[in-house]
Formats: sequence, C-alpha cells, structure tokens
Amino acid sequence: MASADGTYEYKLQHGDNFGRTYFRRFGDLAISSLGVGTYLGDPTDAVDAGYRDAIATALESGVNVVDTAINYRCQRSERAVGDAIENADVDREAVFVSTKGGFLPFDGERPDDPGEYVRREFLETGLVEREGLARGSHCIAPDFLDAQLDRSLDNLGLDKIDCYYVHNPEAQLHERSREAVYDQLEAAFTRLEERAAAGDISHYGVATWNAFRVPESDDQYLSLPEVVSRARKAAKAAENTATHLRAIQLPFNVFMADAFTVESHEGPEGPQSALWFAHEAGLNVFTSASIAQGDLAEGIPEDVADRLEGDTTVQRAINFARSAPGVTSSLVGTSRPEHVEENVEAGRFDPLGADAFDAVFE
Repeated sequence: MASADGTYEYKLQHGDNFGRTYFRRFGDLAISSLGVGTYLGDPTDAVDAGYRDAIATALESGVNVVDTAINYRCQRSERAVGDAIENADVDREAVFVSTKGGFLPFDGERPDDPGEYVRREFLETGLVEREGLARGSHCIAPDFLDAQLDRSLDNLGLDKIDCYYVHNPEAQLHERSREAVYDQLEAAFTRLEERAAAGDISHYGVATWNAFRVPESDDQYLSLPEVVSRARKAAKAAENTATHLRAIQLPFNVFMADAFTVESHEGPEGPQSALWFAHEAGLNVFTSASIAQGDLAEGIPEDVADRLEGDTTVQRAINFARSAPGVTSSLVGTSRPEHVEENVEAGRFDPLGADAFDAVFE
C-alpha cells in the first residue's frame, strides 16, 4: 500500500522537477496532482502493452497516482496496472492506487451475448440478486462489492488498495428512489468499513459521472451531505472510530465545470458546489475527464487559455483542472508513453491561484 514514508520519499526524489503544489496531501500521503487513468481503449493485447509502458513511464517521471476500475476494458486495465507497478522502477509504497466496483465486468473480452453472460456469471451463480441489478449492468450490493474487491486485489496483484470507489451509484436511480439508493450506499459503505478494518483497503470513496455536479432537481442527483452522513452511520455500524470515506471522483474540465459552478449541496451557510463542500468536509477530489477524453487537445476557449500556463493545449487543459479549489489530483487517461511525457510537463508549470481561477468565470 502507499505509505507516508514511501510517498514523501517519492516527492523528495521528483518534487524539484515540478511547480508549486504539484504534490498534494491525501491524509498523511504525498500524491501527485496529475494521475493516470485507464478507461479508454479496446480490450486487446496491444492496448494492454501500451498501458503497461505508459504507466511505467508515468511512475518513473513523477506521477504516483494510478486510477482504474474492474470493468475497464474487461478487467484488462486492472491487470495492466498491476503488471506496470510490479515491473516499474518504483517502490509500491510510493504509488497511490485506486479502483472501483459497481458495474458488472466482462472477463478479457466482450462476450457475443452480454445478457447471457450476465445471467450465467452473475445471476445464476447468486453473485447478484435480480432486484439489486440496475439497467442489466450495475449493482452495489455488499456481497457483490465484496467479491469484486477480492477480484480487483487479484487482478492488481496487491495486498491492499489505497482507495476503493463505489462506481456511479446514480445508475441505481434508474430503478429505485433516491432514498433507496442512499440506503444501498450505507449498506455498501458498511461493508467497505469492514474491509478497511480488515486491512484490504486504506480508504473508500464514491466515483460519479453526474450525481454530484447536477442541480438537486435532476433525476441523477445525489446529495454529498447525505452521502457523508451515511458513511458516518456505516462506520458506527462497523464499530470503527471514524469513517474511511475519504474521496470523491467526478468529471471536471474547461467545458464541464459544473462541480465548481453548480451549488447543489447544502453546507453550513447555504448551498455549495461539490468542490467546495468536499473541501470543507475533508474529502479529497479526483477529477476525471480532465482533458475531456482527448477532445480538449483540439482547443480550449482563447480567453481561458490565455490565463493558463503550458506549452500545449493539453497542458493548459490539465492545468485548468488541477487549479480548481479543492482538487487533489486530475486524472488523464492514456496508453501512449509519448502522451504521458507531454502530460507530465504540465506539472512543471504553476497552477492558477484561487483568485485567478475565480476570474475565469467572471
């Protein structure tokens, strides 16, 4: 697992190569404000090899955050991450690894009949109860997450995962009420609190696409205050002294800035954005889609670009995401080492200060 000594030694080794606040705190860890994502790409041997090389390049260049999920590329992304960590010239205790559970994963390749695969591998085996299934592909029942966490540990070849996310719980809102989904989350959190106490994960979080960045009136909305409250109840049920809920993950980029602009989470003094609420609640924020899955390489608005430092459009887009108040690390997916090298260069520039970032929205 990532350790304070391991990550701070990594920071000492690489920190002088980067701008201010490049390394940021996650509890007692020092982690890079740029991370590697592993979502994109076909489930092929060639893409596996690309990810292994890209992740190794990142780890050896000053990026010690790697994010994946069991369903990414039919479990192949997790396996590529594990291989890269094992073979890269970096200490495991220097690397912060996160993964996710919630979507029913294929294994190695997409089956010809996905529905039949789900019936055979999940429903008929009893791993998933039909009433817990949403849209034929999503489940956050405790026993299912238990099994998925075990599989992720095997795929990654790790004894412990640094942060385990409940993946897109808003998918359950297609089948049931918001209150029922909060109940599901509390049950899931209770199991994850137990797994934290057992030493299988260090912390857990919630990774979303829509839930935390939309208005309260939106069908996909989930309340961060309620999520935090359910985590506290889960910690109490598991007889832990404090909750292990530590992080959220959500999209954030120049064109998807809702996590900063939409004030839909009730704070002590009124509604707050997801970023501000998370910051004040002590939650670390990891941004996904930081360059809009490559779309921002084509360009960003000139008035925004002029405020950002970086030699390329991609670097300026990355620096926008990692400049947002409350953001710990911005994830950028790539399976090409040359793209990693360009992305890492973004960290050599200073991010925007809080006032300068606010000015972008004036």
